[in-house]
Amino acid sequence: MINKILIANRGEIAVRIIKACREMGIATVAVYSEADRDSLHVQLADEAVLIGPPPATDSYLNMGRIVQAARAAHSQAIHPGYGFLAENADFARLCEKEEIIFIGPNSNALELVGDKVRARQTMEKAGISIIPGMKSIPKSVAECEAAARTIGYPVIVKASAGGGGKGMRIVGEENDLKPAVEAGMREAKSAFGDESVYLEKYLEEPRHVEFQVLADNFGHMVHLFERECSIQRRHQKIVEETPSPALDDALRAKMGEAAKKAMQAAGYNNAGTVEFLLDRNSNFYFLEVNARLQVEHPVTELVTGVDLVRQQIRIASGEKLSMAQNDLRQRGHAIECRIYAEDPANNFLPSAGKILFFKEPKGPGVRHDGGIYSGWDVPIYYDPILAKLIVWAENRDLACRRMTSALDDYAIIGIHTTIGFLKDIINHPEFRAGRTNTGFIKRYFESWGEKGKDPGMLRPVLAAAAFDELNPAAHVQGAESRPSRKERFSPWQSLGKWRIGGI
Repeated sequence: MINKILIANRGEIAVRIIKACREMGIATVAVYSEADRDSLHVQLADEAVLIGPPPATDSYLNMGRIVQAARAAHSQAIHPGYGFLAENADFARLCEKEEIIFIGPNSNALELVGDKVRARQTMEKAGISIIPGMKSIPKSVAECEAAARTIGYPVIVKASAGGGGKGMRIVGEENDLKPAVEAGMREAKSAFGDESVYLEKYLEEPRHVEFQVLADNFGHMVHLFERECSIQRRHQKIVEETPSPALDDALRAKMGEAAKKAMQAAGYNNAGTVEFLLDRNSNFYFLEVNARLQVEHPVTELVTGVDLVRQQIRIASGEKLSMAQNDLRQRGHAIECRIYAEDPANNFLPSAGKILFFKEPKGPGVRHDGGIYSGWDVPIYYDPILAKLIVWAENRDLACRRMTSALDDYAIIGIHTTIGFLKDIINHPEFRAGRTNTGFIKRYFESWGEKGKDPGMLRPVLAAAAFDELNPAAHVQGAESRPSRKERFSPWQSLGKWRIGGI
């Protein structure tokens, strides 16, 4: 079994992996940029290594520095999380060369499916229906223009080397194609270190349904059912749930087997997700493989009882899957809301700054995966996701009610967040009825704006302000005051000097 893992990521996913490792008795090494010096994942890990300045290209995308950090810390393995280098075949190959375990698919499989264009080629050869589009990386904008005329507008520009909505642009006519391709290339380069993009036919208002797959190194493979991810803003998922309201048992079984077939065609191992678009007539088309742990993995964990991070580590350690397809069941319903540092009333502009007060919701069936705390400065350099709020209940209606209650109890003061926006989505009658598709936000929330602050939020605002005034040392300090790597982070350490009254 692996005994030390370096986590080549930041934020909530780094915290999630650290917690899984702690339960398994595995030591952890965090890496951080100068902007993340006081981040929660740095405080929770057993060790932490500075890898560069704030820009991701100089830190979290710097393969050489990350491998060097793993070597210096004597880490046996690297977990890439999601985003950054998680789907970079060159990075996986470098780890293999350096005899460091990459907790993800092997480099050959990653090269096939991590590159979205090659994945389309592989799936077509395997007899799986794909969306019409380009089957090779274009070498010029002129090549994209010619392909778009063949495919037919509207088309969508997509990054070849990664997902998460990065680099995506919908184009309705030829005059808009060149700037969309160029903007997509810039965003892809910044997010994944690879500017390659390609075009697909844009299908209007389908459902986005993905299947979670686990595969060991001995040919055993299972799917852990589906996740409905149709609630998207700017091609970025913001609400996910399982089971999907659109699937019956027969369609679920058919799509699950197609997902396994897709992974077998690629020689895939470890955890991954096969994504499909589902039309109104229940026809489904291969969209892409996300060759990594997904942001929305907790909903699958809650309905199946399978810890996906733990399974990733066990597979990477050379263990066989301990489950067969017939062993797996869906129980109840789970919903996840992604909490972003964005201003919904101002075109969702990123909202950096200090979190003055933070209170996470708690209660039966409520889970919070986060990387934030009161007093932390949200940086401007990275994806603005702060945390994920996940609920589980016996059925979908109760899960929606539980999510609404949890969002009511959620407080983040000092920056703008999407909490109010998410609450309105969950309470929308069409969402409650399960009638969702990828055009949901555009149709029902195009002109959404906050309708005023909840008066009940004044109490935590005033409390946070008073606490800050009375105790200016109440926030986590810089690197010089970070806890020793041998210590576990405690909230008491962030309070500065304190004493019990009367003593």
